[in-house]
Amino acid sequence: MAYQTVLILDYGSQYTQLIARRVRELSIYCEIVPFDADPADLAARAPAAIILSGGPSSVTAVDAPAFSPALLDLGVPVLGICYGLQVLTRTLGGRVEKAKRREYGRAQIEVLDRKDLLAGVQSKQTQVWMSHGDHVEAPAPGFDVIARTGDGVIAAVADRQRRIWGVQFHPEVVHTPDGGQMLRNFLCGTAGLKGDWTPASFVEDAVARIRAQVGDARVVCGLSGGVDSAVAAALIHRAIGDRLTCVFVDNGLLRLHEAEQVVEVFSGRFGYDLRHVDARDRFLDALAGITDPEAKRKTIGRVFVEVFEEVAKTIDDARFLAQGTLYPDVIESVSVRGPAAVIKSHHNVGGLPERMDLEICEPLRELFKDEVRQAGLELGLPDEIIWRHPFPGPGLAIRVLGEITRDRLDVLRQADHIMREEIRAGGLHRAIWQAGAVLLPVRSVGVMGDDRTYENVCALRAVSSLDGMTADWYPIPYEVLGRMSTRIINEVNGINRVVYDISSKPPATIEWE
Repeated sequence: MAYQTVLILDYGSQYTQLIARRVRELSIYCEIVPFDADPADLAARAPAAIILSGGPSSVTAVDAPAFSPALLDLGVPVLGICYGLQVLTRTLGGRVEKAKRREYGRAQIEVLDRKDLLAGVQSKQTQVWMSHGDHVEAPAPGFDVIARTGDGVIAAVADRQRRIWGVQFHPEVVHTPDGGQMLRNFLCGTAGLKGDWTPASFVEDAVARIRAQVGDARVVCGLSGGVDSAVAAALIHRAIGDRLTCVFVDNGLLRLHEAEQVVEVFSGRFGYDLRHVDARDRFLDALAGITDPEAKRKTIGRVFVEVFEEVAKTIDDARFLAQGTLYPDVIESVSVRGPAAVIKSHHNVGGLPERMDLEICEPLRELFKDEVRQAGLELGLPDEIIWRHPFPGPGLAIRVLGEITRDRLDVLRQADHIMREEIRAGGLHRAIWQAGAVLLPVRSVGVMGDDRTYENVCALRAVSSLDGMTADWYPIPYEVLGRMSTRIINEVNGINRVVYDISSKPPATIEWE
C-alpha cells in the first residue's frame, strides 16, 4: 500500500522526532530525512508535504545547513519550523538577523490572520514555545506576516500562492497548546492528507512486505517476551506461519515468572515453534566476579551470541534473522547530528548477522514504541505483553549493582515483583514508562523485632517518558510507596531499607548501570 507521505528535513533539532510523532498521531505516515539528502531521491518518494525542522545552527553562519530550492519545484505544501523558517526566508530572498534579545521558552504571539495554518486558534493571543537566537527581519518576497510576538518580532509567515508557511516557534511541543491544531491545519487542511496510516493498514502492508522479502525461507526470531520482539514475531507468524522459529534464551536474569509467561503465551497459547533454551547456569558462570557495568553488558552479549548461534545452526533453511529495530534506532543512524557510535551495546542480536550469514528482517523499523503497541493490539497480543514496561537487554544484571550471584538475583526478583504488583494495584502501570527495583551494594543497620539487622538496601525507580531518551521521575503517591516499602522489608529476606530514586534523565540515566 502506498501511503501519503510527509518528509521531515532534519536540521538537527532536539524536537525532530517529536515532529514525526505529532504527524503520526494524525494517522499520517512520515519519514525523517537529512536536510542535505539528494532532492531527486526525495522527489522520487512523491511526498505529499514537506516539513523543515528546527536546528541549533545560525542561518547567518558561513557553513549553515542549506535548503535546496529544487524541493519547491515539487509543488507540495511546505512548512518551516524555527530554523526551517529562517533557512526558507534566507533562501528565497528575505533577511534573517541576529536577535537583539534571544527567546527561549514560553512566549505570547498575536495572531493577525486566522486562515489556513492558524485557523481554529481561539484567542488573538496564544502561547507558544520559542527557542531561537536569530529572527526574520524581513520576509521573503511573496510572504505575508500572519503572527507576531508582543514586541513585534515576526512569529509566522505565509506565501499562499506557493503554499509555503513558516513559524518561528515550535508547534510540536506541548508548551504550544494550539500547536497540534496548527499541524492538523497544515497537513489535513492545506495539504489535504486523509490520514491513511493506521495500525490495521500497517499490519496488512507489513505482512505483504514480509512475504515478498522472505519467500519460502525460514525466519529465526530472538524472542525476549518484550513488546518489540513479540510484535515482530506476531507479524512474521501472520505472514509465514510455521516457517517462523522463535528462540527464547532464559539467561537467568529475567524477572519473576517471566520465562514461564513467555513460554505459555507463545508456545502454549499461540502455538509458535518456540525453542526454549535454559542457559541460566552458563550466563551466571560467565558473570561470576564481574562488577563493571559495561563488562557485564559485553559478557551477556557475547554469551547470548554463542547460545543463539548454536541453536540457530540446528534450524534447517534459516536464512533470515528477525530484529525488533524501531524507527528511533533508524533515525539515530541517519541524523544530521551524525550516526551514533553505539545504539545499544546490549542489543540482543548484536553480532549475529555477520557470524551467521543471515539476512535481516526488520518489520518494525518504521514504528515508534507507541505504534508498536497499537500494532500488537491489532495482532491480538495479550495486554501483559503489549503493556509490559521496557526491560534492559542485560536484564537484572544491571540492577544488581556489584557482583551478581544467584542469591542476590533472587532477592531482587522478589522486591521487583512486589513493586510491580503495587504499581498495578494502584492503577499506575500505564502512566509509568518504566519501573524496577535496584539492589545496591550497600548494607544498613536496622531493627526487626528486638534483633539488630545488617542487610541490603533496595532502591525503587519509576519514570515517565515518551521514548526513553529523556525521562522524569514518576511521583508515585506516598501511600503506594509506603505499601511497597512495608511489603518488601516484611516479605523479602535480606532487605531492611527501601529508598526511592527521584533523579531525572538527564543528568541521571533510567538504569543505574
